[in-house]
Amino acid sequence: MIGQAPPPLSWLGIIRLGFVQAALGAIVVLTTSTLNRIMVVELALPAMLPGLLVGLHYAMQIFRPRLGYGSDLGGRRTPWIVGGMAVLATGGALAAVATAWMETWLLAGIILAVAAFVMIGIGVGAAGTSLLVLIAKRTAPERRSAAASIAWIMMIAGFIVTTIVAGRALDPYSGGRLVLVSSTVSAIAMLLAIACIWNIEGRGLPQQRVSIAPRETSFTNELKEIWADAKVRRFAIFIFVSMLAYSAQDLILEPFAGAVFGMTPGETTRLSGTQHSGALIGMILVPVINMLVPSWRTRTRPWIMGGCIASALALSSLALAALFGPPWPLQLSVLALGITNGVYAIAAIGAMMNLVGTGQRDREGTRMGVWGASQAISFGLGGLLGTLASDAARHMLPSPSLSYAAVFAAEAGLFVVAAWLAVWIGKPLSSDDTESSLAMASQARSAT
Repeated sequence: MIGQAPPPLSWLGIIRLGFVQAALGAIVVLTTSTLNRIMVVELALPAMLPGLLVGLHYAMQIFRPRLGYGSDLGGRRTPWIVGGMAVLATGGALAAVATAWMETWLLAGIILAVAAFVMIGIGVGAAGTSLLVLIAKRTAPERRSAAASIAWIMMIAGFIVTTIVAGRALDPYSGGRLVLVSSTVSAIAMLLAIACIWNIEGRGLPQQRVSIAPRETSFTNELKEIWADAKVRRFAIFIFVSMLAYSAQDLILEPFAGAVFGMTPGETTRLSGTQHSGALIGMILVPVINMLVPSWRTRTRPWIMGGCIASALALSSLALAALFGPPWPLQLSVLALGITNGVYAIAAIGAMMNLVGTGQRDREGTRMGVWGASQAISFGLGGLLGTLASDAARHMLPSPSLSYAAVFAAEAGLFVVAAWLAVWIGKPLSSDDTESSLAMASQARSAT
């Protein structure tokens, strides 16, 4: 028997899940930002060390499809969200302990840090994947874009509040104070997540699976069959390309502002703040316009294409800024980049939520995991490739201005490609695509 499905989430329920996303972000921002700075500045360790640790956290998210598959098996997302948050919170606390150890026991600290960042990556993958599926399944279609905005705005708010409060609590710095602050943040985030997720999934969800309970296929064959779906492949490729363009400028924006515009570290930090403020504006802009124009609420493809094209134009303006130098209004270009990136991000997440329930039943977690893994891999590669491209261009071109202009122009080109790929998001499959998908799915099932 399958119980009656619960009604769609109210706005209060959506905000509750937004607080879970904020709790997740609060732990992540301490481990990827604050600990990064402490290792490099206070402990005078090579910047490569925190870079590799953060990269490890992204690499672990390649397991998102398997984690999503696990939540599909049981049919409930709450245990995976709570369990993932527990692993993440533990990893966050251990990462602080490891950083404190590095001051006196460097090797032991590095070993513990590796284990901690593995836990952080797996925790984010388990909790984040199931949380997105739960939001998508329990939110009415006309509210999904707004729900995506709420979740990501609250996550960024979690970043801001955590860094401000924890930053003050960490002064004056000591290893013991770092462990206390990080452990407290992890504990508060865990309790907040449990309180906000409690009983929100509802009792009316399936208690027994119909189509895939018990499973007769392995995870590998299940993944092959899902990848055979042309819609899944198209969206995964789009996510990879667009997130590569989105993230490639993260690590070069401040060095660019310092090298070409002569900005101080404080000024470049404020420039990054301008970009994040713009992203918030863009994320708020989408649901506001959707409320004013109801016919747009379920149309994510025009938003995605527009966000990608606008982001390409904003990056082109940064390329021109690199060529013209200080006379160019750099703050406006960076603000425009933040706004357009915010629009793209919210539209892409909304499309992901709309597409997660398509295709075969009871595979929402695995599909979301495929897209989440594509995003994490692309995001991890983006910063690395952006810096490598910048270094390569500086060796090949006669001036830093030309090298930064070339990199920004290449990123703009990636966004144009992403806009072209977005044309096919949600479009009905052609007969050739359908036949190809059916053939690939049949091959996957025959391997069972």
